[in-house]
Amino acid sequence: MATLTAGETKAAVAPKPNRAAAQVEVAAPSRREFLYYIWGASIVLVLGETTAAIIWFALPRFKEGTFGGVFNIAPSKLPIMGNGPLQEPSGRFWVSNTDQGVVTLFGVCTHLGCLPKWSDTNFRFECPCHGSKFQLNGTYIEGPAPRNLDRFVTTIYFDDGTEATMDADGNPIPLNGKTIARIAVNTGARVKGKGHG
Repeated sequence: MATLTAGETKAAVAPKPNRAAAQVEVAAPSRREFLYYIWGASIVLVLGETTAAIIWFALPRFKEGTFGGVFNIAPSKLPIMGNGPLQEPSGRFWVSNTDQGVVTLFGVCTHLGCLPKWSDTNFRFECPCHGSKFQLNGTYIEGPAPRNLDRFVTTIYFDDGTEATMDADGNPIPLNGKTIARIAVNTGARVKGKGHG
């Protein structure tokens, strides 16, 4: 038997009993708890899918060269001033080179949405459905259309590194004798045509 020195207590010297760790039992969730978990997970899944769908449709991404996106027109395709316009069927627009400058017109009539055609004979756009007529720059001439043809926002990039973008009224972009490097037509940004008196 060990002898105790001064200051030691009997408890400090006594051997520690060997205790086995108590086992903890986890009860399986009840049927009600299980259904709550499933219900909660289902709600989270539906909310996640709904959020993803809203983001997907609210922020559309259009590829370059498809309607709603940007079309790049080579300067070689630009018609000579005084000639008829260039038609881009996949973009649903016409590019006109007028004495005021370059303008891109939405190829849909402002009356009921028909598709006006360019008439070389009469040198104007004519709607085959109801007879609305428009000048080369999209200005209303006659017929039931309530306003000029709508325009797409256009940016012209010049060889000297400068660029010019259509103004908020949709007026033609003057070239001022500069050489065009590229024309970018944004079919996702439309300028409404002005009404006529």
